[in-house]
Amino acid sequence: MAVATQTLEELCINSIRFLAIDAVEKAKSGHPGLPMGAAPMAFVLWDRFLRFNPKNPKWFNRDRFILSAGHGCMLQYALLYLTGYDSVTIEDIKQFRQWGSKTPGHPENFETLGVEVTTGPLGQGIANGVGLAMAEAHLAAKFNKPDAKIVDHYTYVILGDGCNMEGVSGEACSLAGHLGLGKLIALYDDNHISIDGSTDIAFTEDVAKRFEAYGWHVQHVEDGNTDLEAIHKAIEAAKAVTDKPSFIKVTTIIGYGSPNKANTAGAHGSALGADEIKLTRENLGWEYEPFIIPEDALKHFRKAVERGANLEEEWNQAFADYKAKYPQEAAEFERIVSGKLPEGWESVLPAYKPEDKALATRKTSEITLNALYQVLPEMIGGSADLTHSNLTELKGAGDFQKGNYGGRNLRFGVREHGMGAICNGIALHSGLIPYCATFLVFTDYMRAAIRLSALSQAGVIYVMTHDSIGLGEDGPTHQPVETIASLRAIPNLTVIRPADGKETSGAYKVAIENANQHRPTLMAFCRQNLPQLPGTSVEGVAKGGYIVLDSDGTPDIILIGTGSELYMCTEAAEKLRAEGKKVRVVSLPSWELFDAQPADYQESVLPKSVTKRLAVEAGSSFGWCRFLGNEGKMISVDGFGVSAPGGVVLEKFGYTTDNVVAKAKELLG
Repeated sequence: MAVATQTLEELCINSIRFLAIDAVEKAKSGHPGLPMGAAPMAFVLWDRFLRFNPKNPKWFNRDRFILSAGHGCMLQYALLYLTGYDSVTIEDIKQFRQWGSKTPGHPENFETLGVEVTTGPLGQGIANGVGLAMAEAHLAAKFNKPDAKIVDHYTYVILGDGCNMEGVSGEACSLAGHLGLGKLIALYDDNHISIDGSTDIAFTEDVAKRFEAYGWHVQHVEDGNTDLEAIHKAIEAAKAVTDKPSFIKVTTIIGYGSPNKANTAGAHGSALGADEIKLTRENLGWEYEPFIIPEDALKHFRKAVERGANLEEEWNQAFADYKAKYPQEAAEFERIVSGKLPEGWESVLPAYKPEDKALATRKTSEITLNALYQVLPEMIGGSADLTHSNLTELKGAGDFQKGNYGGRNLRFGVREHGMGAICNGIALHSGLIPYCATFLVFTDYMRAAIRLSALSQAGVIYVMTHDSIGLGEDGPTHQPVETIASLRAIPNLTVIRPADGKETSGAYKVAIENANQHRPTLMAFCRQNLPQLPGTSVEGVAKGGYIVLDSDGTPDIILIGTGSELYMCTEAAEKLRAEGKKVRVVSLPSWELFDAQPADYQESVLPKSVTKRLAVEAGSSFGWCRFLGNEGKMISVDGFGVSAPGGVVLEKFGYTTDNVVAKAKELLG
């Protein structure tokens, strides 16, 4: 039955719905059901609560909005267009999911201004939201004064059933409850439908009680389809709770307004079809052609432009007052928010001499971290309950906890995947450089978040320790073998295996610079002690590969080492040179950095004319053929490890200087 008249708010809500319906239909691809059901809660949030400036999407003190249920991205694109963002035009809406448009099939922060984080894989968005809220809390604790609040914004998330099923959301939300993040507000689109049909087939838990157990403030809006005032009051009540994150369960009908597909999986992941769209238009009284928005609705939405400009101007004035009263703090705030590193920060990087004590690179990592945090106030991070194994504590910096958000040590608990996703949120907030740590093998538990760091240009620093079979007694489950090879396959991720203290300093120099350029870095550190080598350098690490020890004239053989195996190559080279062999030793700590060098530099390090090459790395041989050519060989681990003391394991697998010498001689014939 057609609706005779519509209120202005109904016009606005239906504008969101039909932009989604029409865009998905034109693309013949997409998810119309979520925008149709979630339009009322999104409208109330954006129209009455969300503080943003459409003409300056990067205004620092804006509220952050995350659509964690990213498949429903037409909801966000519609809102961006309707409220006056220049980044999404009506032509972009018409070109939904097409080549070259700013409206891809899931929200991508690097594609569309106004999208804060990339939310394709479900659960990542709410976890990113926890990171955004943590960043706000830390910066507020650091910079706000009793008479001046320059960091004061909320993080709002719309999530769905799929997000709540994914384990990463549980990890992150459990931590958020522990931390009492009062400026994090999540609206749960409770529509009981997923791709396979009713959630009754697999998901029957009481989600609200779960969030209560996490320590969240929980409310339920029973009619999220039409009761705008109930949604308004729930958000208002959530904002009034300052010591807990808030979870608002909003029960909706997926595909609301569609006579035949509402409340079915048919509205979830495919276009409604021309006939059903016609019926839906009739049912909701929508008399407008595809992509046409009634003037009254658009005029109302566009009030956000003036409102946003006023909000930013008010904040600019407040910051000017702050700057006059607190010039030192204001200068630091401006620097870190702009992404500029302090002058001379790299001067604190530790230096080492060959006669210095042998140290595990996880130890030189600890030394470097504790030097850097003193000059980089934007640095914050921690470990997944392995702080004293990863050696990642910032000594004297305090813990980030409820009641002490100024602390810089993040205690993630045993939540690797949540940790990575949270750090993505922290990095994408602006103003902070996050790092996180666990054993290298457990990157498998957080791979999706690491991939999204690389994809969404989040400058997270991953500090991974216990990087090979050399960790010893913990055995095959903890000994990474294929891990480094698989991480090297991720585009835009810089992977570095330092060989000693100097290379550790070089790795951190790259990592900080990468983070400043919105690129993640993963460093793999060892457990066993290593000598400080004479030929290594900070500058060499930046090039990814370089000559550590060279021969007179063209070498007979090149030994290539990474990380904890490099010293075996240098020792082997000395023995081979004593027998008259011409040997070059190359350190190759980062394939990605080496690939970025000019071809003539690569040729100078690994000349094609030298075909006898032996690579030594305590991991899989996968991918190494590119550096070895047809005649090269490798000492590698292409099975799983064994539980035994680390030195024994390495010896049994052939990681000794004598074996490197023997394999080199075999190769030389």
